[in-house]
Amino acid sequence: MIAIDLGSNTVRVLAYDCKSEKQLYGYEKVVKTADGLAEFGTINDAAVQRVIATLKVAQSQLDFSKHDIRAVTTEAVRRASNSTDVLSKIKKATGVDFEIITGEEEARLTLLAVQNRLKKLHYASDTFVLVDIGGGSTELIFHYGEETVSKSFPVGIVTIAQSYENLDNIEKALPREMLDMQRFCAEMYATQGKPSSFVATAGTPTTVAAMKLGFNYETYDAHKINGTALLKDELDFYLKKLLDMPFDEREIAVGTGRSDLIAAGILIYKQLYTLLEFNKCVVVDDGLREGVALDMCHKI
Repeated sequence: MIAIDLGSNTVRVLAYDCKSEKQLYGYEKVVKTADGLAEFGTINDAAVQRVIATLKVAQSQLDFSKHDIRAVTTEAVRRASNSTDVLSKIKKATGVDFEIITGEEEARLTLLAVQNRLKKLHYASDTFVLVDIGGGSTELIFHYGEETVSKSFPVGIVTIAQSYENLDNIEKALPREMLDMQRFCAEMYATQGKPSSFVATAGTPTTVAAMKLGFNYETYDAHKINGTALLKDELDFYLKKLLDMPFDEREIAVGTGRSDLIAAGILIYKQLYTLLEFNKCVVVDDGLREGVALDMCHKI
């Protein structure tokens, strides 16, 4: 089966075998779906064409007709006033029919993937808070044994990066932009208590973990990223390291067109450490795409 996640920044495609529980094919590309969304409220045609081109590359490498497919899309398309037209164009050009899912469904599927990975890592923690820092939104998922409470917030690396002129302005604005997150965290801690651990997924945490392990965008190895621990103080170190690189080196380190977004993402990520009162975080590569695949397998 094939699971596709059209995020606010990236398209991620996965072919997954339910019996062996193994990935048969994986492909992802930065398409900046949310480019200009903060300013205009729409997804522009250039972004649509990037999505179409990326799906066609995947289709040239993998026969989509031989698989069951579930394609989901998230905050950028949820928020865009032209979402119906956008998805219609993509379906007409590629045959892929995307489903706009809610923030709650996005959180449920992401949690499914992360729990599966933590189990494989033998990571024992009955309670944890999971953050999924996307291009257009951030999901906070509090998992207390049998009970899970999640909420989606419209704060993402693309929309934040494009709403403010520079990193200094972003850093000053984040306490205000993330005030609703702070209130939600305070409410959860007051009613349920502080979870025992902090887990993060999506591009920003995994990119910082890759830098820590000495990988660049081309040599990235998800298996080695999974389970990497990041300390809060390390974020300042790797942000400075990224900003001190010549532009060409940055592009190699974190991927073409990603450096400004990753820098903004690191500031969001650092603020989350503060809100959640943690100094250490465990990084997991698996996210929504893997959750969609696992959910499909469970329904067979």
